Amino acid sequence: MPPAPPDPGPTGGIFYAGSPIDRAAQDRTAPDRIARYLTDGDTLLVPCWRGLHLIVQESDNAARIELPRLRTVRSALGLLDPAHWTFLGYLEQRPLFALDLGHLELPDALFPEARGTFRELRPLAGLLPPGDAAILAQARGMVHWRARSRFCGVCGAPNRPDQAGHRQVCTADSTHVHFPRTDPVVIMLVRRGEHVLLARGTRFGPESRMFSALAGFVEPGETPEEAVAREVWEEVGIRVDAIRYHSAQPWPFPGALMLGFIAFAQDETLRLDPEEIAEARWLRRDEVRNPEGFTLPAPTTIARRMIEDWLEEA
Repeated sequence: MPPAPPDPGPTGGIFYAGSPIDRAAQDRTAPDRIARYLTDGDTLLVPCWRGLHLIVQESDNAARIELPRLRTVRSALGLLDPAHWTFLGYLEQRPLFALDLGHLELPDALFPEARGTFRELRPLAGLLPPGDAAILAQARGMVHWRARSRFCGVCGAPNRPDQAGHRQVCTADSTHVHFPRTDPVVIMLVRRGEHVLLARGTRFGPESRMFSALAGFVEPGETPEEAVAREVWEEVGIRVDAIRYHSAQPWPFPGALMLGFIAFAQDETLRLDPEEIAEARWLRRDEVRNPEGFTLPAPTTIARRMIEDWLEEA
């Protein structure tokens, strides 16, 4: 029986966090144990197919992920090539593997007993229990990284999976070892007095009316706080200070870690970067509670959590 997972502590209601999985990193280097799990009919699978997942929509307001057992998968033997699976850990003391089916054209036939169908996560995320969303965040991140690290980034030779899918080792030079990648992104709620700054990004297209917090990637040689100050200056021409951490969120689209911060503006004069920001507004709490002409980010986002926390301060 695997040991009980450590308590991750409070997640503050952050969606995609609070995973129920014991990642059991110590078992990734136990090949005999992993091999035994891949012959155990009770082993659980997270099927992933070209960005879609096996999801059961139980009603207009509820959905859940389906985790078929290995014994229920038709022609499972051919799928157990190490190129297709990654050990995620234990769920309720049962081994759990992500199964990448991207090489198949019609994966539905593999799951004759399944109630779910392969669906996109983002439109249904808000209907899922938080634990289900966190499971898919881990599975999506690993499948995405594995699919994009099939070749060595140093010499171009094929990689082989190692440590139950958590390392990629170059077949030409075993000293070339590659590990899963997560991209750090800062997202910041800029405040001044009783106002908050929300903006509409150009990447969402002219039809979008969603106003959200500013965000950007952390660059090499930069702390998250430095990235906050730089991104705010570059995108809206505002200098900020008193930068403080709020919370973090795994963001599986495809594999980022959102680092949430609060920052305070030194002035209110906006100078927008037209390549990044289509529109930005200083808004009062009543304007955010009752938005007119714009929408707020989805409840599953850390941006929405930071906005809601700001609203609750009053």
